[in-house]
Amino acid sequence: MDKLTVVLGDFPHARPLLDGDVETDGYLVDPVEVKPVIGAYRRMIRDLEFDVCELAPVSYLMARQEGIPLTAVPVFLNRRFHHGDVQCAGQSGIRVPRDLEGRRVGVRAYSVSTGVWVRGVLRDQYGVDIDKITWVVDDDDHIEGRVPANVERVTDGRSLGELLRAGEIDAALTGNAGTGRAGAPKAGWTAAAAEPESDGDDGPYPLFPEAGPLAVDHYLRTGVYPLHSLISVRSELVERDPGLPAKLYAAFAQSKRRHLAARPEWSAVPRLARQGRAIGGDPVPYGIEANEPSLRAMVRFAKDQGLLDADFPDEPSSLFAAGDYPDA
Repeated sequence: MDKLTVVLGDFPHARPLLDGDVETDGYLVDPVEVKPVIGAYRRMIRDLEFDVCELAPVSYLMARQEGIPLTAVPVFLNRRFHHGDVQCAGQSGIRVPRDLEGRRVGVRAYSVSTGVWVRGVLRDQYGVDIDKITWVVDDDDHIEGRVPANVERVTDGRSLGELLRAGEIDAALTGNAGTGRAGAPKAGWTAAAAEPESDGDDGPYPLFPEAGPLAVDHYLRTGVYPLHSLISVRSELVERDPGLPAKLYAAFAQSKRRHLAARPEWSAVPRLARQGRAIGGDPVPYGIEANEPSLRAMVRFAKDQGLLDADFPDEPSSLFAAGDYPDA
C-alpha cells in the first residue's frame, strides 16, 4: 500500500482521516505535523515537500499560474467571514470604509487569502479604491513577484500590532493575517504578538462594530462564503494515479461525516457552529457546485488585485483535478 505524507491544520472533522479511522482507498496516510500549518504552505509551494497539504486557496491559484506542479481537491476545511477583521488605530479618525483611502493598512503579506477577501469586500460592497491604500506588510508572500506598487515592507522588525498601537499605521487586519502574530510562520508566532486591545477612546477599534450581521447579509445577498484551506496534491502522484483526487475527496467527506456522528452540530468547533447557524447549513461544504459563487469571487478578486493574470481561467471546475466530487 502506498504511503501519503499529509499535512493539515488542527481540524476535528479531518482527524478521523489522519488517525486512520477513515481509509483512503489504496493508500496509507502518514500525518506530518507542522505548526503553524501556514509554514507548511510555503514548504509545499516552494519545495513540494509533502504528498498532500492544506494550502491557502489564493496561494494555490498563484502556484497554478506559475506552473508549480500542484493539483487541487475541492475540500475546504475552513471558512471565515471577514467584516470583523479590520481594526483601526485609536486616533485614526476612520469611521466608514472609504476613510481607508489614502491610509496605511497592515496585513501579513499582500497575497494572504484573508487580505484578498477583505479587499474584495471593501471594493465590491463599499466602493473603496483599494489602490489608494498603502498596504504595509511584515512577511513574505508564499509566491513572490506579484506585489503592486502600493505595498510597503516593515524593515525595523516591529510587528503590525506594535505599529497599530503606535498609530504608525491607520488600520490592520487581525489574527494570523495581521496583528495576531509577529514575523514569518514559526512556532510561537502568535505568542509573540498579542492582539491590540481597545483602551477607552485611545485603543484600536473595529471598522465594522456590527460585523456579524453585515457578514451574514453579504453572504445571503451574494452566496459568497470566503474559502480557506483547500487540499493540494503533488501533480506527479495524480499523473501516476488519476483517481487519487477523488479517493482523497471521498475520504475527507467520510471523515467529516464520522466526526459529526460523534459530535453533532459542530460542537467541537464553536466558531463553525456559529457560522453554520448564521447561514442555515453546513459551515464547511465540500465540492465545486456548492462553492461556485465563492470560487468565482475568489478568482475575480485575485485578478482585480493583480495576483492573477486576466486570462487565468474563471470556470471553477478547471481549478481542480478531474473527478467525481458530489457536494458533501
